[in-house]
Amino acid sequence: MTEAVPAASASATREPWRDRGLPVAERVADLLDRMTPEEKAGQLAGYWAMPAEPGAPVAPMEDDSHELAPTLDEVIDRGLGQLTRVYGTVPVPAAESAARLRELQHRVAAANRFGIPAIAHEECLNGFMTWGATVFPSPPAWGATFDAGLVGEMAAAIGASMRAAGVHQGLAPVLDVVRDPRWGRTEECIGEDPYLVSVLGTAYVQGLERSGIVSTLKHFAGYSASRAGRNMAPTPIGPREFADVIVEPFVMALRDGGARSVMHSYTDVDGMPAAADERLLTGLLRDQLGLTGIVVADYFGISFLQSRHRVAASRGDAAALALRAGIDMELPTVRCYGTPLIEQVRQGAVPEELLDRAAARVLTLKAELGLLDGPPADGDGAALDLDPPEHRALARRLAEESVVLLANDGGALPLRSGSGVVLAGPLAEDPFAMMGCYTFPSHVGRQHPELPLGVEIPTLAEALRDELPGVRVAGSEDVLVADDADIDAAVAAARDAELCVLALGDRAGLFGRGTSGEGCDAETLALPGRQAELAAAVLGTGTPTVVVLLTGRPYALGDIADRAAAVVQAFLPGEEGGRAVAGVLAGRVEPSGRMPISVPRSPTGPPVTYLRSKMDGSHDWSEVDPAPLFPFGHGLTWTRFEYGGLRVGGPAGTDGSVKVSAVVRNTGDRPGTEVVQLYLSDPVASVVRPVRWLAGWARVRLEPGDAARVEFDVHADRTSFTGPDLRRIVEPGEIGVHVGGSSADTPLEDSFTLEGPVRVLGADRVLSVPVEVTLL
Repeated sequence: MTEAVPAASASATREPWRDRGLPVAERVADLLDRMTPEEKAGQLAGYWAMPAEPGAPVAPMEDDSHELAPTLDEVIDRGLGQLTRVYGTVPVPAAESAARLRELQHRVAAANRFGIPAIAHEECLNGFMTWGATVFPSPPAWGATFDAGLVGEMAAAIGASMRAAGVHQGLAPVLDVVRDPRWGRTEECIGEDPYLVSVLGTAYVQGLERSGIVSTLKHFAGYSASRAGRNMAPTPIGPREFADVIVEPFVMALRDGGARSVMHSYTDVDGMPAAADERLLTGLLRDQLGLTGIVVADYFGISFLQSRHRVAASRGDAAALALRAGIDMELPTVRCYGTPLIEQVRQGAVPEELLDRAAARVLTLKAELGLLDGPPADGDGAALDLDPPEHRALARRLAEESVVLLANDGGALPLRSGSGVVLAGPLAEDPFAMMGCYTFPSHVGRQHPELPLGVEIPTLAEALRDELPGVRVAGSEDVLVADDADIDAAVAAARDAELCVLALGDRAGLFGRGTSGEGCDAETLALPGRQAELAAAVLGTGTPTVVVLLTGRPYALGDIADRAAAVVQAFLPGEEGGRAVAGVLAGRVEPSGRMPISVPRSPTGPPVTYLRSKMDGSHDWSEVDPAPLFPFGHGLTWTRFEYGGLRVGGPAGTDGSVKVSAVVRNTGDRPGTEVVQLYLSDPVASVVRPVRWLAGWARVRLEPGDAARVEFDVHADRTSFTGPDLRRIVEPGEIGVHVGGSSADTPLEDSFTLEGPVRVLGADRVLSVPVEVTLL
């Protein structure tokens, strides 16, 4: 039974902040005037109401204090800002979590004198992260689709489920641009190109916000560029790379996406932790990029200013640094923004104006969400269906579009029948091969092996048998392949088969409990454990072998790809991933995915990303060749495409635009989808520029013999960069044009000229390249 919220007195009903007809700013200002410092601080605090076990940490050592969090009763009397992951912490049915959330909201509202409930947030990167909810493909799979519309549909579906469950805020998307795929959180990233991340990330934001859920951009900024790809390591990059690569996706997601929340990064850039960087979180994020919502702490990030970054001597010092920098809310539970912050304010060490500033932002968001008007009406949690058929169908569509056919030199695919085919490898019968770290079964469910997964997740073996009856399975359970017997069994099965499908890859987990995921960084890009040895042994049998990779990052495939009959890549493709991959293998599904991250040849070579300068590429002054095995944008289909008819407009002014178009034709005998990609280059610039960068793309599906003209409208702003004085500029001069099927396959090349003065850009710069497809 929930506690009743105290009825408002007659005088209280006349308080301006209670008047829904007044502008939000007036309501918030009036409410702040009535609050004590303790009540204002209460609005900045989160509370993790349901730890995995009483007192047990979810992350290692939590905030390094070895202390239990305060109880809810100890913090709610002054109000509460957020409730953390009521759904996403323990495996219970949705109806039970909904009832728990309603109870908590009534307790929070009843305990404070204003009757204000909390914002409820959940993780939602791969779907609403709760037991029984749809598990969608991971972000690299979104990137592989090059399909912003489909990503937006997915986000809207996720948001609809969360909204129906009483959730207000989602901690997604991750907009970190991959710089070193050894980083364990690569599986949370869309890709290695900032424009691809910008467009798809913004589509996700728009879908989530359209559903009424507050989208939280992560992680601002520089996390993915940490030294040696190690989680939370320092980020050794300069201001130009930081601006032109790392920050770019946040620009579009804020301006065009309308994101209302941003989460800071754990890392420090040039010695400055993001959580304490006022120039970053206020000067850049708010004053320049225009965030008007809230900045939330990554979990325990404020405490880390004391315990890990060591720029604060106490929790009070950490709170002061974070509040001054611009962090409005401490998550997941109150540590620094409780008594330590209040004492700082009472002593005059922290101006109360900073407390007011953060509280006003939180209360403004609560007003937008209707939370100043009391707890939401109780819904029917029993009616929640978090994995409805339409969401599963959407998950399958996205998974199917994300599968990348890397190589098919032996013509082994599509498979003709299941007869004579054996499926081997450690991922053949593993449902966890389909799921990233931030899916409920991987994140929480693996700690409860006695319970079912919560949703149906067909393995590759099950799905391939459905597609092609007669397939034999000789899988193993150890993803690291630590046992010689596993290798021997796979070799024996391959020798007795006409064709072998070898399933390799990752099992995602947290902090060393997986081969991919948060805290699961890799020393090299060799396949996990002895998988490369297993592949070599199977390939050595002489049986044609199709290698299927179910991974969270790209792995070095040089020797494997050279000997395989075909190679298929899927990035942790979700609950329908097994059926999607099996559909491609059997030929039912047209492969249309393209690589959002380059595939290296050598596991110990330098990190591979196509976005590199001439001197950072192959040259005769170094014996180390960083060229990828499969480049960014690469992917094959069942058919062939030819390019021609390139038209390039110009010249144009440094504030003008140029039309670039080309014709693509299906010259094969099967339908197929080509991802037509436009790259630009800047042969002579005032600073070192990448050899080429992605400027636009279009997914074009063509029947055999059909053709289409794809036209890009390239504004001069899309050639801009951070200049010598660190201002963003457009320079006059020649701009190269490259059109084709990947960053390394551009058969059509030309250039146009920009004329006029150097132009300094403002906040209204053009961020995207519109594209139009006309069937011929």
